[in-house]
Amino acid sequence: MNWIEIAGHTGAFLSSVTFVPQVYKAWQSKSVGDLSLAMILIVVTSTVIWLVYGVSLMLWPVIIANSIIFFLASLLLIFKLTFK
Repeated sequence: MNWIEIAGHTGAFLSSVTFVPQVYKAWQSKSVGDLSLAMILIVVTSTVIWLVYGVSLMLWPVIIANSIIFFLASLLLIFKLTFK
């Protein structure tokens, strides 16, 4: 693995974990009132587009990162729609 691939995988990992603290806090507090529904929908939509791009070109860092982000953002969306 060369340094470019290492950079890609490192960036993918860091991008993926950005939502972990928010998902954990939302789950723990059962509160997502301060989260913007529009922001969550934009993130979910953008990750789907990135996944199509990544799968089309078989770019594993893009596929892995956006799969994780999609999962976490989808959890936030579910929380937003169910936690009152």
